[in-house]
Amino acid sequence: MLHRTRTRITARAAVTAVAPAALLALATLLAPAGAVAADGPALSLKDVPRSMVVYNADEGAEASTSDFEVPVAFVPGNEEPARNIRVVVDASGLKGIARVVEGGYGNCTGSGWVYTCEYGTLRNDGESNAPFDILGLDGVEPGDSGTVTYTASADNTASVTGTTRLVVGGPTLGTPGKELRVSGVEPGEPAPLTPEFANHTRFAAERGVALRITAEGGLTLKALHSNCSYDGASPTSAWCVFPTKAAPGAAYRTGAPLSYVAAGRQVSGSLSYSWSSAPEKPAGHAVRGTGAPLTLVRTADGSFDGINGTVAVETTVQADYRPVTETVRGRVGDTVSVRLGVRDLGPGELLGDEAKGRFEVVPPEGTTVSSVPYTFEDTDSAWGCARPEKPGAAFVCELDSTAFLSPQGDDGTTTIDFRIRIDRQVPGAQGSVRAYNPYDRTPGNDTAVIPVDASPALPGPTVLELVTWTAVGVGTAAAVTLVVVYRRRLRRRGQAGS
Repeated sequence: MLHRTRTRITARAAVTAVAPAALLALATLLAPAGAVAADGPALSLKDVPRSMVVYNADEGAEASTSDFEVPVAFVPGNEEPARNIRVVVDASGLKGIARVVEGGYGNCTGSGWVYTCEYGTLRNDGESNAPFDILGLDGVEPGDSGTVTYTASADNTASVTGTTRLVVGGPTLGTPGKELRVSGVEPGEPAPLTPEFANHTRFAAERGVALRITAEGGLTLKALHSNCSYDGASPTSAWCVFPTKAAPGAAYRTGAPLSYVAAGRQVSGSLSYSWSSAPEKPAGHAVRGTGAPLTLVRTADGSFDGINGTVAVETTVQADYRPVTETVRGRVGDTVSVRLGVRDLGPGELLGDEAKGRFEVVPPEGTTVSSVPYTFEDTDSAWGCARPEKPGAAFVCELDSTAFLSPQGDDGTTTIDFRIRIDRQVPGAQGSVRAYNPYDRTPGNDTAVIPVDASPALPGPTVLELVTWTAVGVGTAAAVTLVVVYRRRLRRRGQAGS
């Protein structure tokens, strides 16, 4: 326990006579350790949600989540860091609707209902963690709720306290479990999407339902409906709310399709949507639709076991690949480099999410591929393409592999060096390069040949030349031996005469 020292000044005149600077110094000396200066660092809990749905009522004891986090931020404007930050979270207000168990990411400890997260020293950033995992309980009803309290503090800051109301949500609403694939979408032309869902629980959606839809890969949504909010003038996200109290065991779809549009050179994209019985508007959706409201109508029930409904979209735009080849030119016995690959003729653009495809190389007869070398991040590898299991089969070069991550040609060319050894001359021999990607709809130019221009090996020495040079070598060695012996004898005679 800390003991505070009290100083008592009995002479009032002495106090009035002390200069203001001295009073300030005295106050500093008497201040307890860790006191907070008026202009010192400060903490904030403004990013912690004030309410959230913790789990759906139909999940009961099977529910488990670590989504509840307590972000603590350092308020900018001060050079001094906040030292030894702690966040203490009290979840006792969840009794009757949930249980909590130790979770988080390693820096939160505790037991029962109280947990403490330690973050050390912060200067210009924040930290966030899930103090515990939340487990559901059987017997809860939609709308049941409890409050969690938390306090953030540091050695040199004032404490900050906040609360969050955790609510048991309504029924889980399922989407079709199978991905829908749509092809033939014309860029620039509106295309329809009709989201649907089913309520396979025992609870009705008393608060109505909400639809969240997201477009990716260059697709955009049309802001058409007054009960929908969008994330911009060319939106990629929409949030629509419906007053319909979805009944247990019933399936629904939108009364009219939503519309989306593909960009001019886009070859593919995707849509994802989900339904919720807790209609809470997400941030960033400030644009309200101006058309007639979207409605819900009953539809046939079926397989609605998905969390998100997904739609894979292909447009009419292609990315036409053409092989890039070179001639294998050299003499028998030579190993030469031949640049092989593909050129993307467009007009579609592969934006990165699409599969880039591959090219396959069958080497010419009479040759052997010794390596397909490449360098990536200062690491050398001998094989940038998969080798065939059988002689004469194709080398497969996947364009999504690390061998092709380095920047390629500005003209859409992607190539790699094949090291090819010419083993023998084979009249008319030629190899092939075949290009492939799922968005290439012009098969006539997908294959090209690898020509061979092989010259005979340089002539070697004849038998007579080998015998002659051998004899010369033997004679030279013998002469050298005689000279050495003669010099040794002279040296011995000289030593004997002396």
